[in-house]
Amino acid sequence: MRPETKAIHTGEEPNFKEGGFGDVVIPIHLSSTFARKQTDKPTSGYEYSRTANPTRDALESRLAAIEGAKFALAFASGLAAESTLLVTLLNKGDHIIACDDLYGGTKRLFNTLVREKLSCEITYVDATKSENIESALKGNSKMVWLESPTNPLLKLCDIEAISGIARKRGCITVVDNTFATPCFQNPLQLGADIVVHSTTKYINGHSDSIGGAVMLNDENIYQMLKFNQNAIGAILSPFDSFMVLRGIKTLFVRMRQHEANAREIVNYLKKHPKIDKVYYPGLPDNPQYAIARKQMKGFGGMVSFEIKGDINTAKKFVESLNIIALAESLGGVESLVEIPACMTHAGLTKEEREKVGIKDNLIRLSVGIEDVQDLLDDLESALEKI
Repeated sequence: MRPETKAIHTGEEPNFKEGGFGDVVIPIHLSSTFARKQTDKPTSGYEYSRTANPTRDALESRLAAIEGAKFALAFASGLAAESTLLVTLLNKGDHIIACDDLYGGTKRLFNTLVREKLSCEITYVDATKSENIESALKGNSKMVWLESPTNPLLKLCDIEAISGIARKRGCITVVDNTFATPCFQNPLQLGADIVVHSTTKYINGHSDSIGGAVMLNDENIYQMLKFNQNAIGAILSPFDSFMVLRGIKTLFVRMRQHEANAREIVNYLKKHPKIDKVYYPGLPDNPQYAIARKQMKGFGGMVSFEIKGDINTAKKFVESLNIIALAESLGGVESLVEIPACMTHAGLTKEEREKVGIKDNLIRLSVGIEDVQDLLDDLESALEKI
């Protein structure tokens, strides 16, 4: 089956066996525990929902299928997935290399849990140049952590090249594939070892579930992660598992519309006299355009741009929008806008933000699947007010 078909059917195959009902949609198994007739034989292998749950198992099967992975694990949030992964794979004194333009929550996690609690070293580099990764490698390097595209500047890194460099030095490559989604990019096929997602975003796609996922092919690492998923307990609930299962069914359709709308908005913003700069992987003048063409099947629905003016100009603009909601998060069917400097990346100092290129007048737009002319009219109306 092709990914578009797997997104609809994997994990929800009708059960025609004795006792099955032939459900086309898997039930939400809310039970916290499962009764058994024999003391040492759990019914169908289930005993306690933290350890395993039929609805979560169905979701994990589908997540693996759409990402082209052998294994997947679902967590209570993207940061829960990342935390479990880091705690599982890192030891005191290990060294991590990460791209400098990271989601603020991930960078906070690295600077507290990884650096302070796990006593690991972290080196942030401009990963748009693969040689920067190679130069940063040390004898104790254990992991290379990438976002591509990054949040919020939409920088790209050559996943295949960097994974090859890391593998030669015995390092694990982890790629946050949240922005691209399995629809437009498959890091495991490019040589990465592990893929992480905030399923809250495009994979669920409806702004009504918080979740995270880890996908991979290595069975040894999978077994360690599965053990800690149970031991730490940051699992996705049965109800949220059901919501994400439902959301994935339209992922590929939604992503194509997100991208189609984003392309039109990018063309509009590029020509507008009140816009200084537009960040989008699909622009031919993007410094990483060649990489995008090589490793992506589409350019996504995220657009960032710098408005002419200062933070107050940016605030007046976003507060003047009517259809596009002023809110954090992204990837929902509805368009969302935010100012990284005072919202998603407010936890970083002004110096830290500006070092990686996040200016006060930078605006991040998650383009929804509304009628694009309504979105363009909304943008035009708000721009007229500044």
